[in-house]
Amino acid sequence: MNWKSSIQDYGIYLKIERGLSQHTVENYRMDVVALMDFMKLKGITENPKNCSKETVQLFIYEESKFQSPHTQSRRISGLKSFFNFLIFEGYRKTAPTDLLENPKLGRKLPETLNVSEIETIIAAIDLGNALGHRNRAIVETLYGSGLRVSELVELSLSNIFFKEDLIRVTGKGDKQRLVPLGNYSKKYIKIYIEEIRSQMKVAKEDSDILFLNRNGKKLTRAMIFTIVKKLAQKAGIDKSISPHTFRHSFATHLLENGADLRTIQLMMGHESITTTEVYTHLDNKHLKQVMQKFHPRNR
Repeated sequence: MNWKSSIQDYGIYLKIERGLSQHTVENYRMDVVALMDFMKLKGITENPKNCSKETVQLFIYEESKFQSPHTQSRRISGLKSFFNFLIFEGYRKTAPTDLLENPKLGRKLPETLNVSEIETIIAAIDLGNALGHRNRAIVETLYGSGLRVSELVELSLSNIFFKEDLIRVTGKGDKQRLVPLGNYSKKYIKIYIEEIRSQMKVAKEDSDILFLNRNGKKLTRAMIFTIVKKLAQKAGIDKSISPHTFRHSFATHLLENGADLRTIQLMMGHESITTTEVYTHLDNKHLKQVMQKFHPRNR
């Protein structure tokens, strides 16, 4: 068994058996590729079956010199998954990653925008051209439905239900969920579809994709990042903003206005409620108001 064939088999396992998205599969594969490249550089000839814990530990140690704790933790998780796969397939009895410990991570709260900042960004969109109308619909959808950027670029016309005010989203692991379609999102998606998209020459393979570039093809994740960054700069927002910032703002504003965590979890597509709980740490003012309103000793 060599590294290339085992990495290929591992990718198939992640895709078929675990149902992970292509993007996630590629990230997991790259963790093993990085280990393989490191071994070549160091002249280490071990294969996946006999790769030692000393080699893996040396690899992690060398990478730790120029990686953040979060990146290290993700790398270790990827390697553990790979060697557990080899054990599952009967190629190994033990994993060289068993004694590896993830670095301690501080709980990093996500960056959010307040309503005024979001309105400022939206006001910065130039509606004097076709792309402006598309970008308005993109921002409204990111904020109005809390989509991940990967979910946004894959959003299809056939999964938008205007009558029911719902959109069907395919999230991580190809899991589907229904998310409410906000009034503003609905308005500007309709404008984009009826007045802009209908006039475009659409690539056959992307005929059902909602958001397209000027060539009639599906937008990339990188393009969405670029659109958001440029709008934030134009609006003079001095924060580190990405498409995910609108998703965090969506959840935070729901919580601030009284939505319960379970409902937010369902709309966000979080597998665990603990992922959603991070939003309870974002606004101390809101928490204090809840305490004052609902605790019997504060009435």
